[in-house]
This record gives sequence, structure tokens and C-alpha cells, in this order.
Amino acid sequence: MPQITVDYSAPLDRRGFALALHPLVAETVDSTVEACKTRFREVEELVVGDGATDDVVVHVEIALLPGRPDALKARLAEAVLDLLPTYLKETEGIRLTAEVRDLDPSYRKR
Repeated sequence: MPQITVDYSAPLDRRGFALALHPLVAETVDSTVEACKTRFREVEELVVGDGATDDVVVHVEIALLPGRPDALKARLAEAVLDLLPTYLKETEGIRLTAEVRDLDPSYRKR
């Protein structure tokens, strides 16, 4: 049931990244590739604390059903950060972040 969201302003091979990410997530959290869903949202503007607007980012958020240990979530976040550069058209100066969290108890599916 992994729900994956990628916010990006860097040139990213979205499909290639998702196809590589799904098996990584499925294996790490004992799920299936078919259960993984990835949405991409292009960041049109990013303003950092000092007002600069030239930062380039990729942030990956993976939301899972509750119950996975924090150490496993941290390991998955690190693996995502290791995988990302392969799918970026350039890597210089890009801020890469990843977060693995539990889905809210209100999460439902049909």
C-alpha cells in the first residue's frame, strides 16, 4: 500500500525512477510492486529563507501503513537517496530529501 509522492524541480526521469523505486520499496517493507503508487508534482517555485529562488530540489515522501520500525523507515529513506542520482539529468547543487512516514489512521481505500 505504499503511497509515494515526489516533489521535484530538478530534471528527473520520472518513469525510470518510479520503476526502480517500486521494487526497492516493496522489498524493503515486505509489500508488492503492484501495491506501489507514485505521484509526481513539479515544483514551480521554491523560496528559501533568505528569499533565494534558485534552489533545485527533489523530495520523496513514502507513506506506509503503520507498524514498521523507525530503523526500517530510515534505511528505506537512505536507499531512496542513494537511488535518486541515477535518474537525475544533473546532480550538481540539487537538494535531495526523503521521508518515510506512517499513513494517518484516517486513511481509507476502495
